[in-house]
Amino acid sequence: MEKIRTAAVAGFFYPDDPQVLTNSITQLLNQADVDNTLLPPKVIIAPHAGYIYSGITAAKVYKQLAPLHHIIKRVVIIGPAHRTAFTGLALSDADFFDTPLGKVQIDKTNNDDLLMLEDVNLFEQAHLEEHSLEVQLPFLQQLLEHFSIIPIVAGHKSTNLVENAIETLWGGNETLIVISSDLSHFHDYMTAQHIDAETSHAILNFDFNSIGPKEACGCYAINGLLKFAQHHPLDVSLIDLRNSGDTAGDHNRVVGYGSYLFHEKQPC
Repeated sequence: MEKIRTAAVAGFFYPDDPQVLTNSITQLLNQADVDNTLLPPKVIIAPHAGYIYSGITAAKVYKQLAPLHHIIKRVVIIGPAHRTAFTGLALSDADFFDTPLGKVQIDKTNNDDLLMLEDVNLFEQAHLEEHSLEVQLPFLQQLLEHFSIIPIVAGHKSTNLVENAIETLWGGNETLIVISSDLSHFHDYMTAQHIDAETSHAILNFDFNSIGPKEACGCYAINGLLKFAQHHPLDVSLIDLRNSGDTAGDHNRVVGYGSYLFHEKQPC
């Protein structure tokens, strides 16, 4: 019998009606420009708030996937735990993740390799109500032709594990890695701009020692990626940086959002 992880935040973070959701993503993508000077991404960092707040920041980096719509077949999504406290990485024992746009199959090919890493476990409780992975799926469903996912929730102190997981799952052009993270939380607009600019500078300079939970809720996944880049050379580009005060919130208590594109360095 199929095990299906049902959508937990449809109707809250994004529309639960399939046509409304499709139209919403189409509108966001239409607002986003494509930078044709950038090489196609191997890794992206994208935010995971409600679409009215962070959707345009996510859409700007997701639109860069358009040339790869028929190439990407496997998407590794690593996001932080908001609902369940644990240490390490949590894999899902479901067979599919469901959204209003349909089911997405989970690729379990590398589960045995991942489970050999200390503090990597099958832990469905971490996935049941977690939004950081789920909100990425409708963008992927609308942009890619046929793909499966490897959903990973990153718990406390998991930077080194994320680095090892990325190494295990890196693959070739068929594999995209999505790091799901928002930036600073609940500062006033100007304070958030300052903090997020420093976090963005750290990401662009592969500084995995400067980003903590106060700077990015997905800090462990971001830092794991940046550590991986120390021995697997990547180039990174900032795609968009803003906060909820720029979209649908007031300026008194904002959340920061950034999107980034990474590609492998080309030989000289």
